[in-house]
Amino acid sequence: MPATTRRSQPDACTLLEADHRKVKKMFKDYEELAQSKARGAAQKKRELAQEICLELTVHTQIEEEIFYPAVREAIKDTDLLDEAEVEHASAKDLIAQIQDAQEVDDMFDAKVTVLGEYVDHHVKEERNELFPKARAARKLDLVAMREQLEARKEELMAEMSGVAA
Repeated sequence: MPATTRRSQPDACTLLEADHRKVKKMFKDYEELAQSKARGAAQKKRELAQEICLELTVHTQIEEEIFYPAVREAIKDTDLLDEAEVEHASAKDLIAQIQDAQEVDDMFDAKVTVLGEYVDHHVKEERNELFPKARAARKLDLVAMREQLEARKEELMAEMSGVAA
């Protein structure tokens, strides 16, 4: 059996990309619910929006606490990281508005839609620009970082969803 290379092992970027795919599917599900006139759709939309907000809150926090600082140390061009942090701030503002919303109305749908568009743009930049630079940086052990991200993600999910770890 051939030896596996470090490149083939799941790394920090692999974990973050899995989060991206999961939340993208959730936004697609929300879009379908938003088109639905079925009874109970408003409650389902609120629940799904809250789930999206939780996923994104945890994801942005692990990126900001662990991934971004390490990448900032390892690469020369940090403009992408500055932009990513500004994008996170905009997303956090929308997340707060969604979580605080009293009504599940057209404005609620619009906020979730715009959040999805922000996230989609952010994901493309990370996938096409930031992750390749991080993977090319010799100073980064992205395989070890994946374990760190995973542990922190589990901790935050338990904390934020009110489940004992």
